[in-house]
Amino acid sequence: MSVKRLANIPGFSIDRVAAAAGNDPDVLRMENLDTDLLPPAAAVTLTQQATTLDDANSYLPFTGNLKLKEAVARHLFSQTGQEYEPNSEVVITCGGTEGMFDALLATTDPGDEVILTDPTYAGMTNRVRLAGAVPKLVPFVLQDGEWRLDLTALNAAVTAKTRVLFIMNPSMPSGAVLNSAEWEAIANICRDRKIWLLYNAAMERLLYDNRPFIHPASLPGMKEHTITVGSVSKEYRMIGWRTGWVVAPKAILADIALVHLYNVVTPTGIAQTAATAALETPEAELLECVAEWQRRRDKVVAELAGLPLIPAAGGWSMLIDT
Repeated sequence: MSVKRLANIPGFSIDRVAAAAGNDPDVLRMENLDTDLLPPAAAVTLTQQATTLDDANSYLPFTGNLKLKEAVARHLFSQTGQEYEPNSEVVITCGGTEGMFDALLATTDPGDEVILTDPTYAGMTNRVRLAGAVPKLVPFVLQDGEWRLDLTALNAAVTAKTRVLFIMNPSMPSGAVLNSAEWEAIANICRDRKIWLLYNAAMERLLYDNRPFIHPASLPGMKEHTITVGSVSKEYRMIGWRTGWVVAPKAILADIALVHLYNVVTPTGIAQTAATAALETPEAELLECVAEWQRRRDKVVAELAGLPLIPAAGGWSMLIDT
């Protein structure tokens, strides 16, 4: 008999779908969010070199290589204008998914409520459940051919038990991208109610049709309420490196780092120098990839003309009504 924390968590069937499809050339593979666009060349070279280095084959430092933490802090400063202290406000994790779970365990107790969008990535909703918290869903609604967050439902979802707003932008699988009014509504709730914003930033710059980039920690008073979880998996096409980070105010970051320590002990050693190089890659390389992904989105939308498809505003996925 399963323990109670697993009672409402379904199995992850993507691996079975992949096995069933095999290598059949007549099957269009849509079961996973891989990409054929290559990682930064420097990241590949440095990973190969790291396999021979003692420092990359060590448990220490538990919360991540200082150079990588410094690179993450610079990355966040360039996006938000906010300064983060690398040793006390940044922890390196085994991918963004570990970081999300660490942050949930550090910000919620069993029975606390966490607000997410509907739909959102199942790995977010079910990590809320694994932490013992209760997911509350706020829908995206269709307006003028785009997904928009239902702000009336958002405000109605907030209760005395709400501890976290858990937001991914662009959202997966819808491809919805929040606009400035939606971010401000989220910020107002966090500031007024002293609620954490747990921001899944995995695909934050994968924006199409010249949409503006908005990092919530850049909004007035939001650095104190924002926990940013990022990784090199999507923007830098480094899925297999399993390197991410959590950036947050010092007090809560100490708790997140404690959870990280007892959850996985240490981030992936041979990947951290490569991740540092990726973060230092000129943005022009990312923009080339975004342009290619947008071209592919446009091709899919054109091929499915007349069907109930909502074009993705960003990210690696979009929804069709089946």
